[in-house]
Amino acid sequence: MGAKIKGAGTNKIEIEGVKKLKEVSYNIMPDRIETGTFLCLSAATGGKIELQNVNPIHVTPVIAKLEEAGCYIEKSKSKIKIQAPKKLKAIDIKTMPYPGFPTDMQSVFGAMLTTAKGTSMIVENIFENRYKYTQDLNKMGAKITIEGKTAVIRGVRKLYGATVKASDLRGGAALVVAGIMAKGITVVENIEYILRGYENFEKKLRGIGINIEISKVL
Repeated sequence: MGAKIKGAGTNKIEIEGVKKLKEVSYNIMPDRIETGTFLCLSAATGGKIELQNVNPIHVTPVIAKLEEAGCYIEKSKSKIKIQAPKKLKAIDIKTMPYPGFPTDMQSVFGAMLTTAKGTSMIVENIFENRYKYTQDLNKMGAKITIEGKTAVIRGVRKLYGATVKASDLRGGAALVVAGIMAKGITVVENIEYILRGYENFEKKLRGIGINIEISKVL
């Protein structure tokens, strides 16, 4: 566009003003957190899906952890195929700045790991108070304890439907994933958080066979 900017890849960016910018055509990059959410959903339910229009490089740490949990994953330039086992293995996660494991994926992984075999641990190194969703997961039968920055998740056989409340975007997505995993009906309240961050979320979920509906769009 004609801008004068330097410092990409460093901790300092310098911008020199110009008189005018020119028009360009640009395709926005795929949402790596949405990609990771659907991968975790497949893993959590023992499913098999193919995601298109994604960038596997952007979710490298997510893919690595899913493979560690027992998933089989195939990657191409803009596609990811995942085949989940019947039972996931427990894993440990530490959130880090990009390109490390993303903090925005830890809650969805937390939901996914509630029924994994063994005990998983998540260490949140980026943001405080990102474990509010675990209280609602415990209402659904999960066994999660919080110790400072660490969440200890002891795998259970199954989750059960309940009425839960989203307290933020990613925690809300985690509750949707848990509801899909659970036996019975789950009602997720405060869905305005979720709808803010996922485009056509319920439509995409119905497209892969999930029985889900929004009773009120805010």
